[in-house]
Amino acid sequence: MMAMRKGIVSGRLASPILALMLALSTGIILILWAGKDPFKAYGALLIGAFGNLQNISETLVAMTPLVLTGLSIALAFHCGLFNIGAEGQFILGQLGAAWIGYALAGLPMILHLPVTLLFGMAAGALWALIPGLLKAYRGVHEVINTIMMNYIALYLANYLVNGPMMAKGFLPVSPEISPAARLPRLLAFMGANYRANAGIILAISAAMAVYYILWHTTIGYEIRAVGRNPQAARYGGINVPSNLVKAMLLSGALSGMAGAIHIMGIQYKFVDIFTWTGYGFDGIAVALLGGNHPVGVVLSALLFGALTSGAAQMQILAGVPKQIITIVQSIIILFVAAEKFLNYLVRSRGRNISSKSSPAKEAEVA
Repeated sequence: MMAMRKGIVSGRLASPILALMLALSTGIILILWAGKDPFKAYGALLIGAFGNLQNISETLVAMTPLVLTGLSIALAFHCGLFNIGAEGQFILGQLGAAWIGYALAGLPMILHLPVTLLFGMAAGALWALIPGLLKAYRGVHEVINTIMMNYIALYLANYLVNGPMMAKGFLPVSPEISPAARLPRLLAFMGANYRANAGIILAISAAMAVYYILWHTTIGYEIRAVGRNPQAARYGGINVPSNLVKAMLLSGALSGMAGAIHIMGIQYKFVDIFTWTGYGFDGIAVALLGGNHPVGVVLSALLFGALTSGAAQMQILAGVPKQIITIVQSIIILFVAAEKFLNYLVRSRGRNISSKSSPAKEAEVA
């Protein structure tokens, strides 16, 4: 039993690790092609991500929303849903938190802070509810719905921040949220540049909550059963449409939480950049690399956060364009998505090792 469990764990880890190694190797080739030193480049990348407290702080800042959007995608995957709409749900979470954050100015922190966070989560959940209902009761594919919802969220945010939610002045931004709605910064005593905040603690707590829900509650069991085989789940008495809706609500709440934390811990206002933030889309890569497991998602988000945080330092110290890191991230996604190919490589290596060791075993038996 123990051997079987070890085999499953090693099988789960093999593909992401192989994908990461292949992507980093490709990065070395690209850096050499650019005429730069790959060791110096990756050294600068590590320094940029973990070289000092401020760099670690920025890595945590980049990691926080990715943990939550990765969990959002992973939870939906467990129910057989591909929630491409995490980006739109992230935007709605930002809008909801920004609005409550400045509209309820005057509330004490003990009320204002949780209300702002919960409102951001509710906004993301309600945005995911629409494609969830359409999928569950009309059979409309969630990929198409959620992509459309992303565009609606983008243009809705643009309208609101240039209209009803616009702060005084000419910039497309909302008013700043009340100090009572802001998450405390973990290293505030070191200076204003240390932006890591309590959001990372909330994100890790959310990962633990998702793990508990999926593997230790009835709702989680039903969600996973529907994801494995909807027909068998229905035959077993599980309400499939209801669980599809529940999964989308939970998924949207996690992405909305990511948006709310981004406002409450970093920006303090909604800034209309009229393009995607990327956190929702990157969450897909984080979930895939993490094997859709909460622990894997946290580790994967740390990797992506470190790559994002260290890329600028790599450009400054080693003269390597930081876009190479974007290529490395894309290659990781490509290889993880090509899971069958990686599994073939892993199995081939296993067969080679087995064939090499078999004569010794035979001799041992003899």
